[in-house]
This record gives sequence, structure tokens and C-alpha cells, in this order.
Amino acid sequence: MSKHQLYYGDNLEILQKYVSDESINLIYIDPPFNTGKLQQRTEIQVKQDDIGDRVGFQGRTYRTHRGKTTHYTDKFESSDAYLRFLRPRFEEAYRVLHPHGSFFLHIDYREGHYCKVMLDEIFGREAFINEIIWAYDYGGRSKSRWPAKHDNILWYAKTPENYTFNFDKMDRIPYMAPGLVGKEKAARGKTPTDVWWHTIVSTNGNEKTGYPTQKPLGILNRIVKVHSSPSDTLLDFFAGSGTLGEAAALHDCSSILIDDNIPAISLILGRMAPYGVELINADYATLCTQQIESGV
Repeated sequence: MSKHQLYYGDNLEILQKYVSDESINLIYIDPPFNTGKLQQRTEIQVKQDDIGDRVGFQGRTYRTHRGKTTHYTDKFESSDAYLRFLRPRFEEAYRVLHPHGSFFLHIDYREGHYCKVMLDEIFGREAFINEIIWAYDYGGRSKSRWPAKHDNILWYAKTPENYTFNFDKMDRIPYMAPGLVGKEKAARGKTPTDVWWHTIVSTNGNEKTGYPTQKPLGILNRIVKVHSSPSDTLLDFFAGSGTLGEAAALHDCSSILIDDNIPAISLILGRMAPYGVELINADYATLCTQQIESGV
């Protein structure tokens, strides 16, 4: 069986059916944020053209070529309905997590505080280790409030006295005032705090997959390097664009990915093909047919 397994369908049913107790060393999930919006992204490529529809650097003109559109609805009927949806999935995460494992929830300011209270109940308040702030600086800026330019990542350890934390594998970042610390320290850099400055996935970068809420590989690489060891099994049951799967592969870990969105499954199969991903519980030809018939 492949080191990287992909499942299509309801993640609660799949967790209950296929994932054993305490078998997962690291869980990272990035569920819908309950923004009330249709999350949508259209792939765009631009090529230089004398008769283009956009102007770039030094007045050069470019023509836009639009590709496929990926989307999903990020809307629940109420905040209570959203939390009722998440609770049994959080409880399954606790069940399948190894005693020395860690759980990371990627969420935003709308629901993060409610989720923390729920996770305190499930994991125990003492199991809460950190709230990591992923800060970025991209997109429009509100003129009626402070623009929201960060996400929240809640970290829980199943056993708060004993969890994986590979400090020596932590990537280092530049000092903001290198002249104050000396050449040796400046060259080595400093370890990050609980505020991580990292750009979003560039709309024109090689990393872009076209998935609406794709998270940067750099963020997942940092989590995987520090909080897992080679040969560990990692789980993302809101797999989306499959970023955790790629981070797992790059650091010699196995992965289990789950999603109920057919375009996401198709995207993950392509993205993870170099690493040998296996679709476990569905026939790909059938999924393709369903995708065509639904007009996705």
C-alpha cells in the first residue's frame, strides 16, 4: 500500500471506518471558516502580447488566459450548526491521535475562540500549547476597520508533558536589526516566535494549484519538520489542495488525506502523483463522471 492514502467522502464516516485509535502522529486541518461566502478561484495565466488586456512593468502589455474554476461553499446556517459539524470530527481527531502526537487547527477570527473552548473540553485545557498567528500582507484594505491580515492556528498536544518538538529542525529567520546582535548571530538568524510572517500562495507562482483557500507549503513544512519525525503518519481530513500531503512526502512521512470535494480529489491526485498517492475507497473514473455530470 502507498505511503500516501487519499479518501473521498464524508470525513467523519471515513475517520470512523478507516483510521485506528492512536495511529496518527500529527494532525493538521484547515476546515471551512464559515465565512458565509462561495470560495472560488479561477486559474489565470498571462502571456506577453502586443494587443493585451492588462499592462505590466514598463508598460508591457499582456493577454489573460483563464483556466478552470475551483469552488466550494463556505456557509453554515448558523454558528451553532458549524460547531455541531466540527465537534464529532474534533472528537475523532482526539481518538486517532497518538499519545505523543499534536493537533493543529487552522481557523480565523470568526470562529477561532468558539473552537478553542470546544477543543479545551475535548483535549483538556492543559493540552493547549500555543496559538500561532500566521500574518500576511496581501489583498484589499478596509477603510472602516483594521484590515484582517492573519489566520489563527491552535496547537494541542495529546499528552502535554510529552510531545514531539524538534527544536533543532526549526527554520531560522533574519533579525530585524542585525547590527545589534553581531555578525555571528545575524548570520545564524533567530528562531520564530508564535507569530509567523509568511506570504500567501502567489497567484502566479509555481506553488499555485488553483484551489480557493490553498495554504502555503512553507507554513506546513515548518509544522511537519518541528512536530513529526521521519516515518510518522500525518492526517488532514479537510485536505483541500493537499499541501499537508506534499509536506509529509518532502519530510519522509506517510499521509492520510480526506476530502469530499471532487475537484479537490482530482487536484490532490495530480499534485501527489510524484510521491505515489493511492485513492483508497473510490474509483477515479466514477469520480470524473460525477464531476462532469454535476458541471463542476
